[in-house]
Amino acid sequence: MKKLVSILLVVAMLTLTLSLASCSSESSDRTLNLFTWAGMFPDEVIADFEAKTGIEVNYVNFDYDETMLAKLQAANGGDYDLVIADDYIIEVAIAEGLVQKLDTAKLPSLKNVNPLYQGQFYDPTDEYTVPYGAGVQTIVYNPAKINLDIRGYADLWDASLADQVGIISNYRVINGMALKTMGESYNITDTAKIAAAGEKLQSLAPNIRLIKDDNIQDDLLSGEIDAAIMYTSQVTVAKMTNPDLKVVFPEEGIGFGIMAMFIPSQAPDSEAAHEFIEYILDPEVSAKCYEYLGYYCTNAAADALISEEYRSFLTLPTEFSADQMEMIGNITPEADAAHLEAFTAFREACE
Repeated sequence: MKKLVSILLVVAMLTLTLSLASCSSESSDRTLNLFTWAGMFPDEVIADFEAKTGIEVNYVNFDYDETMLAKLQAANGGDYDLVIADDYIIEVAIAEGLVQKLDTAKLPSLKNVNPLYQGQFYDPTDEYTVPYGAGVQTIVYNPAKINLDIRGYADLWDASLADQVGIISNYRVINGMALKTMGESYNITDTAKIAAAGEKLQSLAPNIRLIKDDNIQDDLLSGEIDAAIMYTSQVTVAKMTNPDLKVVFPEEGIGFGIMAMFIPSQAPDSEAAHEFIEYILDPEVSAKCYEYLGYYCTNAAADALISEEYRSFLTLPTEFSADQMEMIGNITPEADAAHLEAFTAFREACE
């Protein structure tokens, strides 16, 4: 009898062990297929999420937004659980039915999102997306080299800045700069006004030393240029290297763009996607992400947690309001063609 009891006990323990192993295997088998650009999260953030949830993150990269959209279209909204991409392409993905609505009951921390970055053109009702960083148009200059008190875009036309200014080569950003000095919207479709902005840019050409997208912050830091319009991540690098540089929020208004998280319509594990979004919305996690990314914080609850050395250029001034900011959105093909024509002529004038 004792032998039978012992055998039964061993069998029971073996069954329990196999059961536990099976449960462990099931939990570790969960995978979040994350599709975005490389370098969007600190390694520690991904590792912490995996440790807390048992969900493995399969981090898949794309190079351009258009590449992402093509793959999402080919998969009919499947293959990926969570995507982070730019605003303009998200608008297209939503229109094509490739994005599912969020289950807000699973995202209590949505309340942390800064309302300045909500209700935008690509998702006006905030049903599909959660912002993950913003890029804003700022001017950066070296006050040790420039005596002018630069307060806005119009100051870049000052004759004292001859051959000292560098700008990025995004035609909507640069043409938009001229439009803002004329009191116009970044997103006007009046081709005559776009052409007029192009003519105004022509008079800026003597002040332009270089036009480039890649690593323009290095030219500012080396002294090749003394003032620049740069991408947000470049501003971050420049300020971290030389804290004496001055960052200006143009008085004419700020243009900005947003990267946002969304769940594809046929995501294999939308539950895992919701868990990841909720995790990222934690203020302490968000602060780590934005310090790593170098983009503007879109989580209002995280602003105060960002280190002092970053805060002045990763969070907007508290006095800023929605009417001082405008997203650069999609426009008509005719207006876009007018922008390209104007910017091409401007580049030629700068050569």
